Amino acid sequence: MTSATRVVVLALLWGSGFLWIKISLQQGLSPGWITFIRCLLGASVLLALARSAGQRLPRDRTTWRRLAVAAFFCNALPFLLFSVGEQTVDSGVAGVLNATTPLWALLIGWGTGTDRPTHPARLGGLVLGFAGVLLIFAPWSTGSGLMSLGALALLGASVSYAVAFAYMARRLTGRGTAPLALSAAQLLTATCLSVPALAGGGPARVTWEGAFAVVVLGVLATGVTFHLNYRMIAEEGPTSAATVGYLLPVVSVALGALVLDEPLSARVVTGMAVVLVGVALTRAKSGADADAKPLVERSRQDSDRSAVQGSGAPG
Repeated sequence: MTSATRVVVLALLWGSGFLWIKISLQQGLSPGWITFIRCLLGASVLLALARSAGQRLPRDRTTWRRLAVAAFFCNALPFLLFSVGEQTVDSGVAGVLNATTPLWALLIGWGTGTDRPTHPARLGGLVLGFAGVLLIFAPWSTGSGLMSLGALALLGASVSYAVAFAYMARRLTGRGTAPLALSAAQLLTATCLSVPALAGGGPARVTWEGAFAVVVLGVLATGVTFHLNYRMIAEEGPTSAATVGYLLPVVSVALGALVLDEPLSARVVTGMAVVLVGVALTRAKSGADADAKPLVERSRQDSDRSAVQGSGAPG
């Protein structure tokens, strides 16, 4: 499989998640059940892959405590918020709002002092990205339908991802646990954390279409995408893997329009383009950062490749 093909496959699987959430909701599943089943199936896939690769789950309590925090902010909470949000917001718009995660991550880094967006392009990208979000929401238009608790839930999910990524970078990655085993343990923990959400939606009454959608969401759009993403990071580096994020809103909007006949207004499309341009600009680095980046990426890529190859995973 070529690099371009892998990017397309990963983007299609990952970006389709918003479609499968919407179908599951329309066919009788509550947000709590969608979250629980998604985590359970995704964990099952990753546990099977980790076992086949000879990777063992972490055994120390410190790692599991940290996994509990990561699983809450990276899986249980955002998965639930996306399902809640899509009860009232189109799946395509949900995918677009998900693309704001890097903007929130930059703001969090700025606020905590871990990332200073002093480069003019990064500051401009931050402003432009949130201008795109404002354009999508169109608060000046009372009939836009996006100024709702559902839309706020979607933005909350993106903020939760940003918090999780900052925490995981500091507390979980690069500490010796094989990546497949670590992600499997995280989704397993998220499954346990999502159990209380089952009480909020009552017993699930789902059609066969809904059951199919949530299975695809858990197995392909969660479990398999986690695996493919780790493989891409290990074999091609984090920068190549990050490019997939730019395609997710395009996929979600296209699938929503083609499969669910969701309206595709010029305002939302323009807002999506503005958000993506803003996110791209926030990735700009200063001259010193640009000089150091190849060495950092080579080091991280070598580390990830060693972890995957050492575990017995195919190269």
